[in-house]
Amino acid sequence: MERIWLKQYPAGVPADIDATQYSSLVELLEESFAKFADRKAFICMDKSISYRELDELSQALGAYLQSKGMPKGARVALMMPNVLQYPVATAAVLRAGYVVVNVNPLYTPRELEHQLKDSGAEAIIVLENFANTVQQVLGKTSVKHVIVGSMGDLLGFKGVIVNLVVRRVKKMVPAWSIPRAIAFNDALDPEKYLGIDRLGARKSTPQPPRYCGKQKQRVCADYEQNGQVNDVLRP
Repeated sequence: MERIWLKQYPAGVPADIDATQYSSLVELLEESFAKFADRKAFICMDKSISYRELDELSQALGAYLQSKGMPKGARVALMMPNVLQYPVATAAVLRAGYVVVNVNPLYTPRELEHQLKDSGAEAIIVLENFANTVQQVLGKTSVKHVIVGSMGDLLGFKGVIVNLVVRRVKKMVPAWSIPRAIAFNDALDPEKYLGIDRLGARKSTPQPPRYCGKQKQRVCADYEQNGQVNDVLRP
């Protein structure tokens, strides 16, 4: 078969790749983070994030996921459309040692229940537009941890306006209530879920993260100093 699509490849893009040069997708991602740190990785609603930002955000989210104590290889469902949170979540799940379970955000409750049960997902990251669907089936699945994002989470000040329009004007977010669900941006901030304030003082005694990337080294050091961590697993 003639591969006519190759005519559209830019100069320098090989027709074939050696898939054996990387031991995992994580290795490929981390090489790209270092090699293209200052380049734009993704753009959504005219807001871009660089490979460096993707690196830092995914490490932060990966640390949160590991702080929940899920075993290596646990399934994490992602129920989002094409928003900036999706690549961040995908990289975070993989880097934390878990398996990505992609979920169609337009699934009905019955369809979502089947996929969550079939995959054995223990956590789900969902855009708030679809959180009502998750709420309807959560008790019938093995999902224990829920992260809820909003359209404007990673859009800066513009995100405030986007969320206002999506929620209040277009009314695209059905009412939902999921006990113990955490906001996406809070899952990126160790001060919100580790119980440590900006001065390093311990406010509570939650489980520390097992994954410590560049953003988390200060937090892990604080825990070690306070006697909360004896052995922190670093990537």
